[in-house]
Amino acid sequence: MTFFGPAAFQLVLLRRMADFQPDLADEARHRLGASLADQREANKRWQAMVRSPRSRGALARYRSVLGAPESAEPRTIGDLTCEALLWPLPLWPDLRFEVLAAPDGAVWNEWLVRAPGAPGPVLGSADDLRPWSATVDEVARAFAPVRPMEGTAPTRWRLAFTAGGRPCLAEFTYGLLQRVSVQR
Repeated sequence: MTFFGPAAFQLVLLRRMADFQPDLADEARHRLGASLADQREANKRWQAMVRSPRSRGALARYRSVLGAPESAEPRTIGDLTCEALLWPLPLWPDLRFEVLAAPDGAVWNEWLVRAPGAPGPVLGSADDLRPWSATVDEVARAFAPVRPMEGTAPTRWRLAFTAGGRPCLAEFTYGLLQRVSVQR
């Protein structure tokens, strides 16, 4: 892959997801028609863009890689106002890559969310939580109250919650559910 666009960006997302779900990530990489070498090259180029001393801001980087967002709208979180930008990604047609940006263009958060109008999963028990089936927001709503926890890397989130009387821990990469474990 010589051009860095949405396909290469999806390979970057898959590289981190492969830490939890290597078979799903490998299958998705094949759907993109990409080799492991393509994936390594995409990640190398992404990391170079992120770490470059001449790097443009994160929001400009997303716009240059993903193009114009499908939608952009103001959002208020507490007493903070930001802009929520959504991009479609072919691997996940029912999801959107969401970037929350401050008025000065600083990126506050970036992750996968359910596309507006797309049906979400029915989540009634921990057994319904299959890898790649739900987003952070969907699990938080279904099993409220939840306790957000720091992830093991910047692109990861964890939620502690109770399902069926059992304490559980859900782990996410780029906002997409990777695994759930029942705590003892």
